[in-house]
Amino acid sequence: MGLTKQYLRYVASAVFGVIGSQKANIAFVTLRGGEKGRYVAVAACEHVFIWDVRKAEKVLILQGNKHEVTFLCPSPDGIHIAVGYEDGAVRIFSLLNGESNVSFSGHKSAVTVIHYDTLGARLVTGSKDTDVIVWDIINECGLYRLKGHKDVITQALFLTDKNLLVTSSKDSFVKWWDLDTQHCFKTMVGHRSEVWGMVLLNEESRLLTGSADSELRAWDISYLQEEKAEGEPKQKKGKTLLDDDDDGGDHEEGLDESPEDRILSCKKAGSLLREARDRVVSLTTDARARVIACHGSDSVLELFTVLSEQEVQRKMVKKLKKAKKKAAKAQDGAGEEAAEPVVEKQLKDEILRLTNIKASAKIRWVDCLSCAGGELKVALLLQNNTVETYSLKTSDKTPAANKTARLTLGGHRTDARTLAFSSDNLAILSASGDTVKVWNRSTLQVIRTMACEYALCSLFVPGDRQIILGTKSGKLQLFELASGSLLETVDAHVGALWSLCLAPDQRGIVTGGADKTVKFWEFELIKAEETGQKRLTVKHSRTLQLDEDVLCVKFSPDHRLLAVSLLDCTVKIFYTDTLKVVLHHRSLNLSFSNQDSTLIATGSADRNVKIWGLDFGDCHRSMFAHDDSVMFLQFVPKTHLFFTAGKDKKIKQWDADKFEHIQTLEGHHREVWCLAISPNGDHVVSSSHDKSLRLWERTREPIILEEEREMEREAEFEESMAKGDEPVVPGETPGEAAPAGKKTIETVKAAERIMEALELYREEARKMEEHKYACENAGKQLPPPKPNPILVAFGNISVSRKAELEVSLLVLPFPYVPELLTLFNSYIQQGLEVELVCRCLFFLLRIHFGQISSNQMLLSVIDELRTNTIAKVGDIRDVLGFNSAGLQFLQREIESKENVMFFAEATGQLEQKKKKRRKRERAILTIA
Repeated sequence: MGLTKQYLRYVASAVFGVIGSQKANIAFVTLRGGEKGRYVAVAACEHVFIWDVRKAEKVLILQGNKHEVTFLCPSPDGIHIAVGYEDGAVRIFSLLNGESNVSFSGHKSAVTVIHYDTLGARLVTGSKDTDVIVWDIINECGLYRLKGHKDVITQALFLTDKNLLVTSSKDSFVKWWDLDTQHCFKTMVGHRSEVWGMVLLNEESRLLTGSADSELRAWDISYLQEEKAEGEPKQKKGKTLLDDDDDGGDHEEGLDESPEDRILSCKKAGSLLREARDRVVSLTTDARARVIACHGSDSVLELFTVLSEQEVQRKMVKKLKKAKKKAAKAQDGAGEEAAEPVVEKQLKDEILRLTNIKASAKIRWVDCLSCAGGELKVALLLQNNTVETYSLKTSDKTPAANKTARLTLGGHRTDARTLAFSSDNLAILSASGDTVKVWNRSTLQVIRTMACEYALCSLFVPGDRQIILGTKSGKLQLFELASGSLLETVDAHVGALWSLCLAPDQRGIVTGGADKTVKFWEFELIKAEETGQKRLTVKHSRTLQLDEDVLCVKFSPDHRLLAVSLLDCTVKIFYTDTLKVVLHHRSLNLSFSNQDSTLIATGSADRNVKIWGLDFGDCHRSMFAHDDSVMFLQFVPKTHLFFTAGKDKKIKQWDADKFEHIQTLEGHHREVWCLAISPNGDHVVSSSHDKSLRLWERTREPIILEEEREMEREAEFEESMAKGDEPVVPGETPGEAAPAGKKTIETVKAAERIMEALELYREEARKMEEHKYACENAGKQLPPPKPNPILVAFGNISVSRKAELEVSLLVLPFPYVPELLTLFNSYIQQGLEVELVCRCLFFLLRIHFGQISSNQMLLSVIDELRTNTIAKVGDIRDVLGFNSAGLQFLQREIESKENVMFFAEATGQLEQKKKKRRKRERAILTIA
C-alpha cells in the first residue's frame, strides 16, 4: 500500500486593513484609567476593535467567532459591552480583559438593536426576525420574546422609572410594551413609512421619531396612572384616524386611539425639519439627552440641543414681553384697549438647531458624548472605512466643530483589487482605487502608503526595492519603497491594464490590457536627470496583437510558454520565443502549476474550475468550485495544489492531481476579489469587498478529508436548524410573549443527554429493585450489582448553559417528564441544587400544564413536590436572612470601631489620606 498524500491545514491568522465595518454602529467606550471620549468601539467584520483616537492605535480586540458584528452597546457602568452578530447571537465582553463570559442565542437572524436598562441588569435586543427579546444578564437567561412587529426592529428603549419598553420597526409602527404582563398595550400608527430611529427626551416625557422623510416627529408622553393617582379625571377621546387635524389634514394625532389608555397616552407635539431630504439613517442623543444628532445618507450631521425647563421658561418670559410690547404699540395706534397677549409654547422653543458637521465622506453611524465644561464629542463612522471625531462647545452662541482625529492609516478607502508578496515573505502589497500600501506581514503595520491611480494588478520588482502597478487607465506606475515616491508612469495600454506577470528569468514583465494586446517589457537602469543616480525603468520590447480584450497573462515556470485569457472565454497558449499558438481552451482566469509546468488550471464566471494537461491539451477534469463566479486562481509554489477565490465569499484549496476539494477557508463577509500566496507557500493573503485583508497561515496539522466533509455536513445541519420554526408548545396558542431561546445543536444534544440520563436512571433503579428482591429471597446481603460504565466514567454530569436550559427542556418529549418530576422530588428532599431544580420544575409545569393536570398518576407527585418545595425554599430563605442579618451586624460593629461608613466614606477617606501623604512628601522634599 502506497503512502497517503498528506495535506496541511491553513487557518485564519489575522484580519487587517479594516478600520470600521459598515454593518455595525460606532460607540464611545471608557477603558480603565482612560479619559472620556478617547476610545471608540467599532466592528471589524467578526471582531470588535477598540481604537485610541488620540494615538490612532488599536488598544483592544474583542475576538469574534465566525459571524459579522451588527450592533454594539456599552453597559451603563462602562465595564462591559454587548455585541450582536449576524446569526442572532449576543455576547457580552469585559472591557477590562477583552473576555466574553456571557452569551445569548435567541434570534434567527441578524441583531439590529441592543440596549441596556438603567441598572445594567437587563438587555433588550431586536432583530431582522421581527422579534424583541429581553434578557436577564445576572442569571444569564432569556426572560421573554415579544412578538408583534412585522418587519425589522430599528430601536428598542427601556423606560427608566417604569417597567415599560418602547420599540420601533420598519413596519411603520411604534409599540409600547408592559413588561410586567409581557403584552403590547399601545401601538402608534401615525407614521406613513418606516420608523428608522427613536430617542426619549425631557426625562422620558417626550418621544422623538425619525422616518423616511425630512421630518422628526415629537410626541408628548403622559402617564395616566400618575394622573389618576393625583385625582385628575381621566379623559378619553373618541377621535379616529379619519378625523382631520388642525394643521391641514395631518392624521398623525390619531395614533392615540388604543383601547389600553390606562398606562400612558401619546400626543403629537410638533415636528423638527431636517435639512436632508432622504430618510434618517441614524438618530441618537448623548447620555443626558440634551443633544440630538441625526443624519441621512449624505456627509452632513445635524445637531440639535434640547433646552432645560428653566431655559424654556426664560425664553417664554422674553417672548411674552415682546408680545406685550407689540400689543401696547398696536393699542396706542388704534386707541382701543387690546386683550392680554397669549404666548403658546412650541416645539421650536424647546429644541434648537445647534450646528451642522460636514464630514469628509458619507456618514454611516454616529455617537455623541457630553463631557465636562459643556464640551460635546462626536464620533463618526464613514462609509469609506474611516473614523472621524469632532468636538464643540455647546455653550457657545455659534458653536463650531473642530476635527480632533481621523483614522485612515490602517486601511484602504476603497476595495483592494490586487495583492502581492515580497520575495522574502516579509512584506505584503495591497492596492486600491487611490492608494497602495505595503504591510509588515508579522506585525501587520503599514510600512508605506503611496497615492496611486486605480490599481488592478501589481508585483514586487526582484530585490523588493520597487513595486509596479497596472492601472485602470492603462498605465504602469513604478514606486520606490525606500522613499515612497513615484519613479515613473508609463503609458502601456489604451484602456484598462488587467494583468501583469513577472518573467521567470526576472529580467522583465508581460502585460495584458483591454486594447487587445499583450506587451513585453524589460527592466533597465537609467540615470535620473534630477539626482544623477541610476533608477529603474521598463522598456517595451515586443507586442502580441489579439482579437479580444486580454484579461490575464501568465508565464510558465520554465519560461517556455505564455498563457493568455481573453474576453471571449478562451485561453490561448503561445511559445514565448516565437509567439505561435500551441493550444486553445475556453475559460477566463488561469494559473500554471509551479512545479513542472505540465498543468494549467482555469476558472470562470460559470463557477467551474478546469484542469488541463499541457502535453496533449486535453481537459483532465472540470469541477464545480464555487456558488458564484470564480474571481481568482493561483497554484501553491512547487506543488500541484491551488487556491480559488469566488464571489460566494469563500476561498477553497484543491488538489490538481486527485481532483479533490481539500479545504474551505471561510471568513470573508463579501465577495473575495483576489488572493496572493507567499513564495514558500506558508501564507495566503486575500482581499474582499468587506474592506478587510485576511492572512491565512499553514500549520503542521494534517487534514483528514473525511473529517472535513463531516464538519461541513454538521455546519449545514446547524444552519438549517437555526432557520427552522420554533418548537410548538402543546396546549398553547402563539401569543405576544414566547420563550427567549432557540433550538440549536447544543440544545438538541442537551435534551438527548437528559433522555439518556433518565433511561440510565430507570435501568439502575430496576437493577437495585432486583438486587433488593434477591437479598430478601436469599435471606442474606448479596454483593451489589456493578454500576453502568457511564456512571463510572462520569462522576457528575454537567448541565447545559442557563440560557439553553429552557430550550433543552422544551425539546424533551413528554413521556420523560413524569420520571423527571419524581427525580426532582428526591433532589429537593436531599437539598441538591434547589434553585436550579425549582427553575426546571416551574418551566415544565408551565409548558406541560394541560397534560400534567389531566394525569391522575402525577397529582400525588405534584402535591408532594409542592409541600417539599415550599418547605425547602423556606429553609433556604431563612438561611439567607440569618446570614444577611449577621453580615449587617458585623458591618455595624466594624463601623463603630473604625468610625468609617462601609462603601460610602471608606474610599473618600483613603483618597484624603493619600493626598495628605503626598503633600507631606512634597514638603519634606522642598525643605531638603
